[in-house]
Amino acid sequence: MGSTENLGFDSSRLTKITDWMQRYVDEEKFPGSSILINRHGEEVFYSNVGYRDVEERLLFQRDTIVRIFSMTKLITSVALMTLVEKGLFPLEAPVSEFVPSFKHMRSLVPNAKSIDDTENCETPTIHQLLTHTSGLSYSFNPGLVAQEMSKIGIFDRSDEITLQDAVKELSKLPLCFKPGAKWEYSVSIDLLGRVIEIVSGKSLDIFLRDEIFQPLGMQDTAFNISPCSLDRFSSLYSPVEGNSLELIDQRDNSPYQNPLLFSGGGGLVGTIDDYMKFGEMICAGGICKNHRVLSKKTLEFMRLNHLRGDIASLGPESFAEQPMDGMGFGLGGAVVLNPGLTRIPGSVGDFGWGGMASTFFWTDPIHNMSIVFFTQLSPSSSYSNRAELKALVHSALGS
Repeated sequence: MGSTENLGFDSSRLTKITDWMQRYVDEEKFPGSSILINRHGEEVFYSNVGYRDVEERLLFQRDTIVRIFSMTKLITSVALMTLVEKGLFPLEAPVSEFVPSFKHMRSLVPNAKSIDDTENCETPTIHQLLTHTSGLSYSFNPGLVAQEMSKIGIFDRSDEITLQDAVKELSKLPLCFKPGAKWEYSVSIDLLGRVIEIVSGKSLDIFLRDEIFQPLGMQDTAFNISPCSLDRFSSLYSPVEGNSLELIDQRDNSPYQNPLLFSGGGGLVGTIDDYMKFGEMICAGGICKNHRVLSKKTLEFMRLNHLRGDIASLGPESFAEQPMDGMGFGLGGAVVLNPGLTRIPGSVGDFGWGGMASTFFWTDPIHNMSIVFFTQLSPSSSYSNRAELKALVHSALGS
């Protein structure tokens, strides 16, 4: 760990982050939380407060394992790009080249009144899936397709079918809109997880283990929580009226112990140090601990805005883990185009994503730093903790 001041931070201001975290616990907004900040490849600050299990008063610690939900998406996107780098397919390839059931696609007509009001459309490309412009959706989004997804129960965190079968069911639904027309947060990265399986010949859990987790030393990151690690697993909570917490996934009786579906869009668990290893790989241009996951050029390409404007300009109707004004989208994560329009302190080029349990990650290319914040409170739209955290980090940054 380097000197805080030598790494450009004001140590007295960094302590305000812990005060802020503790306030969220004292007000029963979060059960507990942890934060890790690195700059120039060195640890600047770490802190943890509160509990991983409120009922049993078990502390939220550095080795606590949490559900990272949609922070899984960036890992899956990096995994997919390792196959692109091998020249196995271009990003403009239609997904039907790998999953034939997506060959004859239909999308809802504008102002559709029923799920059957559809028209022929193109098949989404790999690039459109990576950028959430495919026309797919999530069951918690507004709209007819989301309602149908909720009704049949695919990709709803409690799937009792395999990824292959879930993707087959997904292909039977129409798209919300013609691919490329809009931006809509969706299960597209889950579909790409199936593409990875088909192209690599490995199940997604094995591919991620072999290509990312083992090389980077991410020993506690997986789609399941092992019996020997169960005591470090956090329970999951949701807010209820009156600033109190409701237990919604108890760590000793969680579906994460034996998941059948490997969700590349939201199914991983891991520790804060594990995710920082992944974040440092991104910050360092594709390399960590002398292991190169992707080339520097590929990482730079992923961190570009791949939309024709910011997210807001593409008329999204869905929930998302980041602001939409002044925010573009790269491959697997959001990128800040104009911090003023996001109304959150930050740098042009900030790149990252969050998860449904209020977790958050971003890398800052201007200041060469990576930040990982963990807690377990769902949904992530409950509080403005991400905007507050970015303000706190930048207030402590001196140079």
